[in-house]
Order: sequence, then C-alpha cells, then structure tokens
Amino acid sequence: MAGVTVLYTGPYKYHKIQHKRRNILSLALVALLCLASYFLGIWQHSRSATSSSFSTIFTAITCKQGPITTPPSSLVASSLDFTAHHTADETPVVSGSTKRFRPCDLKFSEYTPCEDRDRSLKFPRDRLIYRERHCPAKKELLKCLIPAPHGYRNPFPWPASRGMAWFANVPHKELTVEKAVQNWIRVDGDKFRFPGGGTMFPDGADAYIDDIDQLVSLRDGSIRTALDTGCGVASWGAYLLSRNITTMSFAPRDSHEAQVQFALERGVPAMIGVLASNRLPYPSRAFDMAHCSRCLIPWHLYDGLFLIEVDRVLRPGGYWILSGPPIHWKRHWKGWERTKEDLNEEQTALEKVAESLCWKKIKEQGDIAIWQKPFNHMDCKVAKKQIQLPNFCAAQNPDAAWYNKMETCITPLPEVLSKSQVAGGQLKKWPERLTAVPPRISSGSLKGVTADMFLKDTELWKRRVGYYKTLINQLGQKGRYRNLLDMNAQFGGFAAALIDDPVWVMNMVPTIAKVNTLGAIYERGLIGSYQDWCEAMSTYPRTYDLLHADSIFTLYKDRCDMEDILLEMDRILRPEGTVIFRDDVDTLVKIKSISDGMRWDSQIVDHEDGPLKREKLLLVVKTYWTAQDQ
Repeated sequence: MAGVTVLYTGPYKYHKIQHKRRNILSLALVALLCLASYFLGIWQHSRSATSSSFSTIFTAITCKQGPITTPPSSLVASSLDFTAHHTADETPVVSGSTKRFRPCDLKFSEYTPCEDRDRSLKFPRDRLIYRERHCPAKKELLKCLIPAPHGYRNPFPWPASRGMAWFANVPHKELTVEKAVQNWIRVDGDKFRFPGGGTMFPDGADAYIDDIDQLVSLRDGSIRTALDTGCGVASWGAYLLSRNITTMSFAPRDSHEAQVQFALERGVPAMIGVLASNRLPYPSRAFDMAHCSRCLIPWHLYDGLFLIEVDRVLRPGGYWILSGPPIHWKRHWKGWERTKEDLNEEQTALEKVAESLCWKKIKEQGDIAIWQKPFNHMDCKVAKKQIQLPNFCAAQNPDAAWYNKMETCITPLPEVLSKSQVAGGQLKKWPERLTAVPPRISSGSLKGVTADMFLKDTELWKRRVGYYKTLINQLGQKGRYRNLLDMNAQFGGFAAALIDDPVWVMNMVPTIAKVNTLGAIYERGLIGSYQDWCEAMSTYPRTYDLLHADSIFTLYKDRCDMEDILLEMDRILRPEGTVIFRDDVDTLVKIKSISDGMRWDSQIVDHEDGPLKREKLLLVVKTYWTAQDQ
C-alpha cells in the first residue's frame, strides 16, 4: 500500500503539473510571437516611413500586457497620400460604429466663430468693440464640417501665390471694385492677381519698402519681426519677406471683402484682429517694427490708447512707421476730403502722444514718418516729471494679452544699470538670433527654463523635423506646403528647424501653458500668438496647409471636448492638408476614433526613437471635398 501511495500522485497534482507545462509553453509561445513581431517591426520601420503601419506600435503594448490576437479595426492604419490632387472621385467610407460628422450648410463656408457678424452686432460699436473676439457659447458650437466652396483648388505654390490666387477659393469681387484705382487686386479670368499696390504706395509695395529702407536699414539683420495694423491684403508683409523680415499682418473681419483671407490665400502671415478695447494677443517687446499705411486707426484719440498699445509690443529701439493721414497733409488734404485745420490738429495731437511715450522722431520724408522707441526708460522717467501723462503702469504682467484690457499707461521696460544698456537684453542680428539663447531665458525671466534646456530643445526639433520629412516626403519638397501652424510651440523649435524651407509657421502658445514662452519665440525672430484651444482661432476656414499638434490633447485633457478642438482643426485646415499629432498612444487612439468620422485619412506611426516609446505620431490627410460633394 505504501508503494502505491508513492507512485500515485492523485488527480490534483497531475493537473497541476500539466497546467505548469501549459503555462511554460504559453509563455514560450508569447515570447516567440513578440520576438517575431519585434523583427517584423524593425523590417517595417526600415521601409518607406509612409508605409509604416500600426503593427509595431501594437506589439510594443501587447507584449507587455499579454497576447492579443489582432488590434481593433479602428486602429489599423491605411496608406496615406500627402500629394495635392485638387479633386477626388469619392469620399472615404466611414465605419458604421464611428460617429460621422455631417457637412455644414454652404452659408458657413467662411465661418469664423469668434468673429461671427451676426453675433458681433450685439456688442457696442464704439471703438469697434463689436469687431473684437466674441466667441459662441458651448451650446452654440457647430458640430459639423465647414465645406469648401465649389471649385476650390489648392493655392498656387510660393512664391507664385504672392501674386495670384484662385477666384473660386475666395469668391469676392467687392475689393476689386472698391480698391480698383489703388492697384490692390484685380480679377483675371478664374484668378485674382495682386499687383502689389496699396493706398499709399501706388508704385507698388516693393518701391514703398525701398523708400523706408532709405530711412531705416531693413537689410542689416537688426529688423526681423514686423507688425502691420490694418493690413489690407498684406502686400507690405508679402514683399518684406524677400528681405528676411517676417510680418504679423492683421485687420478686422470684413463683412464682404475678406482681406485677411486673401492674405493667407497668398501664403502671407496674417490673422483677424483689431485695436479696440483688448490688448493685441502678443507679448510685450515683441516686434522690431510696427507699421500703419492709411489704416484709419485714430491714433491721437482716447488719450493715445492705441499708440500706447503699439508701444507695449515694440521692442526697445523699435520703429513705428506711419504713412497716410495726417502725414504730408499739406499735399494730400484735398484728396482726403478734410480741412487743413482738422489735419493739422490731428498731426499735432499725434506728435504729442509720441512725445509722451518718449519716442524720438527719426524722419519725416515724403509720405512716410518714422519714430523710434527708446532703448530703455532711464531718461523717460526723468522726462515724466515734465510730461506726466501717461504714467507708467503699476504692477501688471506686460505679457498678459488674452482678453486683457488696454490701459492708458506706459508699460515699463526692464530696469537697466546705465543709459547705454538695452532694456531686457541686446538681441543678436538675424540670422544669429534664431539659435542664440533668447535674453528672456539667459536672464532667468522664464521660471524653470535654462539656456541648456533651450539649446537641447533646438537640437531635438532638428532631429524630429528630419524624421517628419522621412514620414511625409512632401514636407521636404518646395511648394507643397506654405502656411504652417504649431498649436503648442513651446520655444519655437519646430519653426526654427524649418527656417530654410519656403514655409512660414504661426507659433501658438496656449494660454494654459505652464510657462509663457511667446516672448522668447519673438526674440528668436519668429512670430506667433496666444490661443485658448477651447475657443476658435481668429482666422478664416482653410487657412493652413499643415497643423502640428504636440501634446495638445494631453494639455487640454478635461478642459474642453476633444471633438470640438478637432472640428476647429478641420475648419482651419485646407482640403488635402496634413496634421501631425504627437501624444501618448492612448490619446492618439481616442483622436483617431473621432477623426475617422471627419473625412480624414489617418495612420499611427512610431516615435522617432522607436516602437517602445509610448509617445507616438498620428499622421492625417484631410480628404478633398467641396460643398457640391455633400
């Protein structure tokens, strides 16, 4: 009996041994599958990056969590095509389980949510307050896709786009009639042509800029960023680009003329904006030069409020250029249909405001007058004992500019030790300033940001953009993209890495960012604005060729609905435009599940450092469709 007991293990022990064997075999099988998948991922990653699929990402997750036979169908990548085609035979088929967003009515083709004409009329007309941002409430948000007009075509590649645009893209003739004698714009068959004229530069923007260049050097690299108020179709900014000067052009949203829309269609930086009651959405000490060419802004009124705001955004030593009323009024007063007394009074008041800001008038020659802001406020504080108003502002954040009201006080410049010093630090000349450590960082003004962090970030984005170009061949090809938007720009590294390409980048710093880096971006010689992505951007539909969204949805987690941000991205993205998302893979999966119902083709690909990184990329192409294809 004892012998039998030794030989008999019993059913429980027998099954336990069998279960262990099965576990060992299962683990070995999983290990072999993971190893095979890993080598498959390497093989796929070595192929053309645009053919890279989700399998390598999926392997990286499932080998840690346990075997899953196939990924969900919503995660399977498709082949993307980044090439512009102008037309498409059919719209993509969307899975029945995916929420499909319908097209909006054609009347919303040029819808700008925060500058909607019907809503704006409810606000005061005094000082154009009704033309400021007035965004819809959450319950008013459109949950549909803004259609392109029938016949929409991809814009002409730069630099051809500077001089012409497709009529079907911005079908408005009003401006060609109103400004016919000023040579702004004309219709030529199925195209608009932009001869480069303007109200105060009948010989063209190029000749007008040459006149400015004779008064202030525009070619030595000391002037890189400019602001054009009341920009028209932005010809001034368009022709400054050939002199390595990037201009932020803005004008109010027009009821019919769509001037800013024309500017963006031309491939020129611009946004909807107005000087009314709120500060401009830019940091202090941002621009090297500001300009007004008959922009019809009453600079001398409201205690000089508007000129005080220009002073806030001008860097120390920056220039303000004015042409048009009241400059050279003795020659033009009859054509302006104003009295000599009225124009003389306006110029006297304007000169007084400039003097109260401690600006120095450099030159008034012909139709152009130029003032210069002081390099520091040491002498100005002494002068204020004689010219008391406006006073220096008390405690305030000079860079706060998102729905912050303008004040009739001078924004004080950073303190200096001597009259020869530049307040806030001397900027390098372009192009050295692009990669030099911005003074706001080197001085320690940005809490927690060091020079070493900035330099490493610059190198990081060079590598990342190089990787993007392997994923999207057209990103490295001239002419495919022109208008780019970085939704979370940080230090502007993405834009800096593309500086040698024929593109420009609007660098947006979210209002909820932990560190306000927009001032440092401007110190690099780049441009941008503040933005709360729970609201719409101040731009027309179909404005940008490529959107770069780095960790935007992680940043806005639990702040606003993901689909609302995605619908806004769709509104401002051109047909056949591209989006690059960077985020945690779980977030990208959620984005993809929504975007699959937005007529987007999308594909998740590996991080530049390989498949084991949780941060991935989601590449998107917006398919071509117009109002007729609904």
